[in-house]
Amino acid sequence: MNELFGTLSDGTPVHRWTLERAGVRVRVLSYGGIVQSAEVPDRDGDTADVVLGFADLDGYVTHPEPYFGALVGRYANRIAGGRFPLDGRTYSLALNNGPNSLHGGERGFDKRVWDAAPVGDAARHGVRLSRVSPHGEEGFPGRLEMSATYTLEESGALRIVYEAVTDAPTVLNPTNHSYFNLGGAGSGHAGGHELRLAASRITPVDADLIPAGGPRDVADTRFDFRRARKVGAGYDHNFVLDKGVTGTAEEVAELYDPASGRVLTVATTEPGLQLYTADHLGEPFAPGDGIALETQHFPDSPNRPEFPSTVLRPGEAFRSETVYGFSVR
Repeated sequence: MNELFGTLSDGTPVHRWTLERAGVRVRVLSYGGIVQSAEVPDRDGDTADVVLGFADLDGYVTHPEPYFGALVGRYANRIAGGRFPLDGRTYSLALNNGPNSLHGGERGFDKRVWDAAPVGDAARHGVRLSRVSPHGEEGFPGRLEMSATYTLEESGALRIVYEAVTDAPTVLNPTNHSYFNLGGAGSGHAGGHELRLAASRITPVDADLIPAGGPRDVADTRFDFRRARKVGAGYDHNFVLDKGVTGTAEEVAELYDPASGRVLTVATTEPGLQLYTADHLGEPFAPGDGIALETQHFPDSPNRPEFPSTVLRPGEAFRSETVYGFSVR
């Protein structure tokens, strides 16, 4: 179902698409590719929204920095100094996170209105968002034709597929920035959720959250989630997934809320996952109210040739896939 959600100050309409299947209802906005809500049942069959968000468009416009539910790009995470070299030229980006560029710059994908069209056998099961990011947008090279397709599977899992082509060499690293609280949005701190990650290493960071040195083992550290345990607080780190880059989505994470019985699984083609415990959320939410599990390539990869490459060239077809599965225990 497609409905008008609101209008931006310049008169641009924003639409909301409601996807329903297998007892799951997900709402997606054409503004920022935002997952506004994901309503799923608990072990008693009671339904709650497990994604932090706002009831109206103004909430997203006036609270942009936490990136609630947003499609983030061109480059998720940080690029050190807002600069990167590519084919002998250095490109400069907006510095919107201290000395660094974060999540695509001052007006990234999360603040753009996307074209939307239904996909699948039934319009209520999927929506494809698309737009052209022109050469030079936020400092990134190349005219990028980008799409993100949101589909509810027969199981009720939310599949997001990102696809893109470019007319000039560029870098690309999109993700979804939903904050999950499996107890339901507004139920309080999510630190009691239990998390399992198929990641034996992290990329350690400096004070500005830029990778410092090479990946390090998580053994005997607070970053070891190879066996499920409570998440707690104090995380904004990229985990190096053991599987690496894959052609199809493989399960890499499981988040469980003992109180409600809800389980979230994450499968992806990406080599990394940023765990962010939202310790800096402000009104109308509180620190730790949600947990972000951002599938991605590593932060600052354009400046780190030893990391998996984020370069996209003309003639290549970019494709990345992440699946959020919902169940109960």
